[in-house]
Amino acid sequence: MSGLDVSGPAITFADVGLALGGADILSGIDLRVAAGSVHALVGPNGGGKSSLIRAVLGQMPHRGTIRLDWPGEVPGVVAYVPQALEFDRGLPITVEDFLAVLCQHRPAFLGPSRALKARYAEVLDRVGMADRRHRPMGALSGGERQRVLLAQALIPAPDLVVLDEPMTALDDAGAEVFRVLMADFKGHGCTVLWVEHDLAEVRRLADRVSGINRRVLFDGAPQQELSADRLLDLFAHDPRRMRPAA
Repeated sequence: MSGLDVSGPAITFADVGLALGGADILSGIDLRVAAGSVHALVGPNGGGKSSLIRAVLGQMPHRGTIRLDWPGEVPGVVAYVPQALEFDRGLPITVEDFLAVLCQHRPAFLGPSRALKARYAEVLDRVGMADRRHRPMGALSGGERQRVLLAQALIPAPDLVVLDEPMTALDDAGAEVFRVLMADFKGHGCTVLWVEHDLAEVRRLADRVSGINRRVLFDGAPQQELSADRLLDLFAHDPRRMRPAA
């Protein structure tokens, strides 16, 4: 992909560390995410992956440097999809209302404009939820709510997409929707920073993968790095020292 095709930033982590409650949860993180690439972060629960992406989003203080190098003079659009949506399922809010709360400037109780209604219909169709736009959010399954979260990430069209285990609740049909969206992101030159536990999907979709368990244990092409030996080290409770990633 040529530089003119890339809309997303390169991301550089230089000696990044994070602490929580006085205890280090990450230290010495040195990584580079290539502009326009799909870069996956894998590792055990509690290993610091989600904390690292929250630092990218400015939600956690950190040591060291996290730098986003955008291809133009003006930063692009950043989209975030969390692992799950926490909300009161008794709230009388429809799928379209939910998108309005997140994606429009005018008060949601006024309803969306005609142009926004068309945009909501478009993104819901892309995630296979067009026929559920007027259903209450509380009536949706976990996988359906996750599709709505994917839909909101498309308004406006993103340049950097940050994903925190977005496939956790998806069924087979939802997983296929996700794969198509990932191909679309890549085709439009977006940078994707993706925390994922499904290693088969990482092998299928990621350009590069970093194994993180408090520190970086490996970084490289998924087909090379996701070997049995490397994964054993990664998911060990107290990973043994490994040679630095090339």
